[in-house]
Amino acid sequence: MIRSIFGFIVVGLLVTSCTSSPKEKNQVFEPIKTVVPQRPAGQKDVLQLTAPKLETVRVGFVGLGMRGPGAVERFTHIPGTQVVALCDVLPENVEKCQQILRKAGLPEAAAYSGDTEVFKQLCERDDIDLVYIATDWIHHVPVALYAMEHGKHTAIEVPSATSLEDIWKLIDTSERTRKHCIQLENCCYDFFELTALNMAQQGVFGEVLHVEGAYLHNLDPYWEEYWNNWRMDFNRTHRGDVYPTHGFGPVCQVLNIHRGDQLQTLVAMDTKAVNGPAHILKTTGETVTDFKNGDETTTMIKTKNGATILLEHGVMTPRPYSRMYQVVGTKGYAGKYPVQQFCVLPQQLDRSLLPEKFDERYEVTLTNEAKDKVMEAYRSPILTKELEEIAKAVGGHGGMDFIMDYRLVYCLRNGLPLDMDVYDLAEWCCIGELSAISMDNGYVPVEIPDFTRGGQDKVKGFKYAFAE
Repeated sequence: MIRSIFGFIVVGLLVTSCTSSPKEKNQVFEPIKTVVPQRPAGQKDVLQLTAPKLETVRVGFVGLGMRGPGAVERFTHIPGTQVVALCDVLPENVEKCQQILRKAGLPEAAAYSGDTEVFKQLCERDDIDLVYIATDWIHHVPVALYAMEHGKHTAIEVPSATSLEDIWKLIDTSERTRKHCIQLENCCYDFFELTALNMAQQGVFGEVLHVEGAYLHNLDPYWEEYWNNWRMDFNRTHRGDVYPTHGFGPVCQVLNIHRGDQLQTLVAMDTKAVNGPAHILKTTGETVTDFKNGDETTTMIKTKNGATILLEHGVMTPRPYSRMYQVVGTKGYAGKYPVQQFCVLPQQLDRSLLPEKFDERYEVTLTNEAKDKVMEAYRSPILTKELEEIAKAVGGHGGMDFIMDYRLVYCLRNGLPLDMDVYDLAEWCCIGELSAISMDNGYVPVEIPDFTRGGQDKVKGFKYAFAE
């Protein structure tokens, strides 16, 4: 109903603009708004949520297809953890992970398989603290809700939720049960992103005015690896930036979103769908005329404090992999793709980090060895040299997956707030449906809800928690 009504209003505005006065042309019209459900009575937010310390984090893994086995492997290298249970629809996937445990010299875990409801038996166990969810996207939320309702913290692969309805369910359940609900956004732990965040927090870039993020990755060689073809089917039936979080999460941390700044409004556009339908025709012979997702989507966002964000999503076309990570400030810049580099006014860095010769009047661009010196000088407070070496040895997208899991366990064992909360999950995942609303209504502005319901300024700046 809201889409059709707004479409009528837009038509009226276009007609009126032909005859309106210059003053009337400059009027500002409200963006489309979505419903923000009232917080249930007796609930309060989970900003900076803490839970009792866990001497050992006992984990149950649900979803052992593409991402799950890597997570199981990483947990065999993290002290203070115990893999208690393994769950997947396919028993052979469970067995592969049992082999990982055997190879690590660890006891086998309880095994659950056979259907899409068997995860409930895992969640009902009383010897699990954390349910780690790496299923297909549509099963993320049902598993997480059931786990929290049964007293478990939850860690959910990306995107953790694909609709506003499900996002609000996760928020309300986390608030009511007082259980952590974290999105497993590994790109927030990439070495470059960690360094750039630290530099931004120390003022190297000045005031950050613009950031960029993306997921540009040709998935043509991988579509058939997704069980039951679920990922292509999702793109077939959903419009918008359906996978925004890898590029979006790290830049939201730089901008202190819901920690002093707030996502406010977005506008999104897409191309027509070409390669998706072509892939289906080539592999199945089916001619698809109603494929929803364009080959490329672009989303622009404005924050309350006046910063802008550019997001892109493209998984259908041949192009170099990129998360398009960029931070643009009044005094400097960081960019990871296609070349890792920093560009700053020379007075922003210690002289020892600058080239021997440079012009004081202009910015200095640092790449290669100079960039590496800056990354060492601004090493993230969570990234000790020892942890970096272990992470690179264990692996997982170059080590960032291990750092993500290590930090999750560290915070749970020490009773600390997690690096990311359920509101981060909400803000980073909402782009999917909100971008589709913009596209479906002629690419108009859409308001981004305050998922904290009034708590946007309670925490001052993004920060990591440490044990004393």
